[in-house]
Amino acid sequence: MKISIGCDHIVTEIKDHLVKYLEARGHEVTDNGTYDKKRTHYPVYGVKTAKKVADGDADLGIVLCGTGVGITISANKLKGIRAALVEDVEAARYAREKLNANVLGIGGRIVGIGLIERIVDAFLETEYEPSAENEQTNQQIDAFLAGKDPAQDERLFDDLIEKWNRGEYADR
Repeated sequence: MKISIGCDHIVTEIKDHLVKYLEARGHEVTDNGTYDKKRTHYPVYGVKTAKKVADGDADLGIVLCGTGVGITISANKLKGIRAALVEDVEAARYAREKLNANVLGIGGRIVGIGLIERIVDAFLETEYEPSAENEQTNQQIDAFLAGKDPAQDERLFDDLIEKWNRGEYADR
């Protein structure tokens, strides 16, 4: 698998560790930087990393900064990107399986390296599972990119609310 990865100066050593970790597992890695501890601005590296995914030069992306928040928001600014900030294995699986996330955001100063490895593994090993419900949710999210505002349609979620009321959700 082709992986695009980038970070800011705060977590360069964690990104470097992940590059080696991924390559040892047979992945082709594009390291978008940064490459040292000189102060940088995370939006540059979030966008550079996500652009490789959006352009089809990478299958998936990984972005890291101290909290993961800023770089993940930056990555999400590109059309075709579904970046998810994740701090546990189950959220990584959910992001891929249900929401078709293609960029993983991680807070390198929030999550320990062992857990980061497990999160990355779960994200890379999980496939998107298309279903009517997943597709509908993702289309609603994508509607914003097309200039539509699904939040203005008061009836937009009626079918999902009816399912909830019938007890069709396992997490209820």
